Amino acid sequence: MKSVAVLLAPGFEEIEAITVIDVLRRADIRVTVAGLHEGEITGSHEITVCPDKTLDEIQPGGFDMVVLPGGLPGTDHLREDPRVRAFVQEMARSGKHTCAICAAPTVLKAAGVIEGKAVTSHPIVQEDMKGLDYREDRVVVDGSVVTSRGAGTAMEFALELVRILAGPEKADLLAGLMIV
Repeated sequence: MKSVAVLLAPGFEEIEAITVIDVLRRADIRVTVAGLHEGEITGSHEITVCPDKTLDEIQPGGFDMVVLPGGLPGTDHLREDPRVRAFVQEMARSGKHTCAICAAPTVLKAAGVIEGKAVTSHPIVQEDMKGLDYREDRVVVDGSVVTSRGAGTAMEFALELVRILAGPEKADLLAGLMIV
């Protein structure tokens, strides 16, 4: 069974995180929601989530993919945490998928894993992405790097992750069932 780590920091964007978690689980992909600290984590719109584990309790070797939701100040917390950067770097070194949406592609940049890759992000952080092969597509896949624009593209992003891990048939089936 494929497995995904979704990393949550205080101030995460709820639509981006929950959409990805929900859609991947519907595809029978094992999802571990890992918080930067113990206990509940509150998103940028005051929705509180109880992660499955803390970041300290998981290892990159146990996952096929890592997903970073955006949101502010959640993205700032992810980017500033050396454990997150190390986790992302190890995933990339192992050839595993590193995925981010909204402002969170800046975390991939800070970790040094998107040089030479086509990427996108929320327009608010486009300036921070200077020097990269920046695109304005809703979802951009370049090898093992997957990025997306924001809350409004969360469903497309999640279905692309399903397509990568479980195949196009599963992604199309889910899209049909959810009337996407």
